[in-house]
Amino acid sequence: MGLYRKYEEIINYLIVGVLTTVVSLAIYYGSVLTFLNPENAIQLQIANVISWIGAVAFAYVTNRKFVFKSHSKNRLSEVAKFVGSRVATLLMDMAVMYLLVTLLHGSDKIAKLVSQVVVMVGNYVLSKLFVFRKNSQR
Repeated sequence: MGLYRKYEEIINYLIVGVLTTVVSLAIYYGSVLTFLNPENAIQLQIANVISWIGAVAFAYVTNRKFVFKSHSKNRLSEVAKFVGSRVATLLMDMAVMYLLVTLLHGSDKIAKLVSQVVVMVGNYVLSKLFVFRKNSQR
């Protein structure tokens, strides 16, 4: 329990990050298995964006409440910073997918998993340094 308390934020972030990844992957795979063709570069990115929107909505609520325990009174500013930081990592996600699938002709399923790791690290750093800073919660 002492170890959990010491690393609570990181452990909670990893749990929420895994759940957010599950949400993102479920939406992405559901999209490409039902109505979008991942072999079409535009449809691949549409599936990516749809999964991103669902994941960002889930991630904001869970990160605010369980990870960073934000009490910011200016929720609109916080949401704007959160979405802005997630747009930055969406662009990273899209670049990884474009590189691994479109240019290198790799599997979109494997590329999405690789991309999620890159995105998860980027999201934590941006959330910690930019969105849920302790001094901005007063």
